[in-house]
Amino acid sequence: MEKTNGKRLEKQLQFLLEIDKEKFVERQTYLSDGKRRENDAEHAWHMAVMTLLLSEYSNTPIDVLKTVAMVLIHDLVEIYAGDTYAYDEAAKETQTRREADAADRLFAMLPADQADKIRALWEEFDAGETQEARFANTMDNLQPTMLNNSIDGQGWVEHHVTEDQILERNQHTAEGSRILWDYSLHQWIEPHVRAGHIASDGKTEKKQEQDSKAEKKRKNL
Repeated sequence: MEKTNGKRLEKQLQFLLEIDKEKFVERQTYLSDGKRRENDAEHAWHMAVMTLLLSEYSNTPIDVLKTVAMVLIHDLVEIYAGDTYAYDEAAKETQTRREADAADRLFAMLPADQADKIRALWEEFDAGETQEARFANTMDNLQPTMLNNSIDGQGWVEHHVTEDQILERNQHTAEGSRILWDYSLHQWIEPHVRAGHIASDGKTEKKQEQDSKAEKKRKNL
């Protein structure tokens, strides 16, 4: 048997056991049967598979493995920071601080080289400046929208989510994939505005007009 660095292995295994706690972090998004809410680990798994299958719709080519790694680790900090619901404005005010403190605590459990690597991926996702990060963020927005659509907007109705809130939340979704954002808007969001599951304020129509003008401008450049 090959000799291993016992201390390094112990740190890695301790971290892997600690992140099992992600399974206990409940999100506000319901599963596709509408009977219970998903947890962070389920959310991460779903996005990882979505990335493998939908990466062809990225605006530009991406490193798929790197993007999968991002979606798998980006919510690990919620083990300590807790889930911050996308439409909870009060919680979002403290989200950055809570999650940074959690990252310090959690990633410090790893060997230094792996801690730096995982922390860098987590920060890259949060910054949203690379195409991998943009696509990962698109997955993060697409997945709960897909689930909400599958259960007649149950989560949106329960939280009285408005059209304006959804569009603000998704203001950068198209930066990862214009195709997936257009599909999400037209097939999953707009029908629920019309059905009254999402409070209408006329924003989707305005957004469509803005997107159409922007697209025409890009084609004319």
